[in-house]
Amino acid sequence: MWRWPVRPYGHAMTPENSPADKSRTPSSASSSPDPSTPVPAPVPASPSSSSSLRRIVAASLIGTTIEWYDFFLYGSAAALVFNKLFFPDSDPLVGTLLAFLTYAVGFAARPVGALVFGHYGDRIGRKKLLVLSLLLMGGATFAIGLLPTYAAIGSFAPVLLTTLRLVQGFALGGEWGGAVLLVSEHGDARRRGFWASWPQTGAPAGQLLATAVLAVLTAVLSDAAFMGWGWRVPFLLSGVLVGIGLWIRLAVDESPVFKEARERAEARKAEAAKLSGDEQVEKMPLIAVLRFHWKDVLIAMGARMAENITFYVITAFILVYATSELKLSQQTALNAVLISSAVHFAVIPAWGALSDRVGRRPVYLLGAIGTGLWVFPFFELLNTRSFGAIVLAVMVGLILHGAMYAPQAAFFSELFATRLRYSGASIGAQFSSVAAGAPAPMIATALLADYGSSTPIALYVIAAALITVIAIACAKETSKRDLTRIGEDDTTAPAPVSSGNTGPAGGSSAPDRSREAVQP
Repeated sequence: MWRWPVRPYGHAMTPENSPADKSRTPSSASSSPDPSTPVPAPVPASPSSSSSLRRIVAASLIGTTIEWYDFFLYGSAAALVFNKLFFPDSDPLVGTLLAFLTYAVGFAARPVGALVFGHYGDRIGRKKLLVLSLLLMGGATFAIGLLPTYAAIGSFAPVLLTTLRLVQGFALGGEWGGAVLLVSEHGDARRRGFWASWPQTGAPAGQLLATAVLAVLTAVLSDAAFMGWGWRVPFLLSGVLVGIGLWIRLAVDESPVFKEARERAEARKAEAAKLSGDEQVEKMPLIAVLRFHWKDVLIAMGARMAENITFYVITAFILVYATSELKLSQQTALNAVLISSAVHFAVIPAWGALSDRVGRRPVYLLGAIGTGLWVFPFFELLNTRSFGAIVLAVMVGLILHGAMYAPQAAFFSELFATRLRYSGASIGAQFSSVAAGAPAPMIATALLADYGSSTPIALYVIAAALITVIAIACAKETSKRDLTRIGEDDTTAPAPVSSGNTGPAGGSSAPDRSREAVQP
């Protein structure tokens, strides 16, 4: 198995700066290539054709839609079903809290998935790990549909439910990074925000699909039938969806940027054996991420706070708030989320395209500030108990959420070098979910139980928005970075041949400005 050679951040081992080439003189550098040179320059990766890129986007989108369908289905079922079927001896609100606790367990497993999938995704490729994540997620969701309840096997039922939720979280922790990187690394910088935002639409698409299936079942079945067997149908449906997703995902190619980086690493393998000290063969991408990209990881984690908390308050906690506090039907809350998820799906690519024009930071800041300002009107509209007002509250909230979520895929991809990108993007995104999305429904439910008011919940969302604003303010704009050059020295790419004046090494005498667009 090949391994990345470690070098200090911002420097690459090339024929020009390797130990074997210290004796080269200006005249020898400009002469014909020396056959003994150990490291040939790799052929730079080129963006995929439009048709190929669309296939990649479709494969990533369908896969992420299925994964998020499975994940969100559990969240909706936790609010509507699991509190009664798996924790029946508890007070209704306490039962909901316990159900959300098993929901949060899935988030706790996501960082572990990010570490494992990131490690191997940076070493053997993005595609293979994406296939594995889809199988794990689909298998766990299908198994939940077959679980006996507390009435049948007692306390073993919630234990099995929690175990399967752990598998779901582990799979999703590896899915997100691979899906967005596969698209980001196939495209070019000019429209990367737009194309990379399409896998992000898998979240509202999965939410839309999960909510739609539950809404149909609750509409056509009696409460007794739904609680008896109807709730199992959406989970069993996952098996069919996974088969479709695998058929599409197996047909796509590996990322060209990753393949180029792997070829470069293989070419340098012999040189790495001669190095000592810090420049040893890299065995753990995680260590390198924390060594060279720790600031970028913190920025990614901070950027996720408002995005993650806002989304789960709007789409998961609203089911509790509408039924427990407002005494509305489940169908009212589900329909509001269903309609708003369709709008959310439509606006994400638009926000992604806008980030290509004005930058990732302005669009992200708009979303973070907007959600902080909207949270009080959000609850005021819910409190009217009017269906139209509830739809408006959820819809505006998800539109503002999309301004953060759409540029996130490209933004996180542009923070990390290729050799560490799967690990870095996954760690930044998934570790923050433990502090953000995981406890959000539980915190909101506990605040509601303690204070009987939406004001503490609104303040909680505003605090998250402030953290995200600070994180984005500390970041630099990344929209024009070349993914193949992040973390690499200029000498990684061959110098252009010029017939005019040349410098001492035979390159152009004009200043090289290629690094201006790639420096973190």
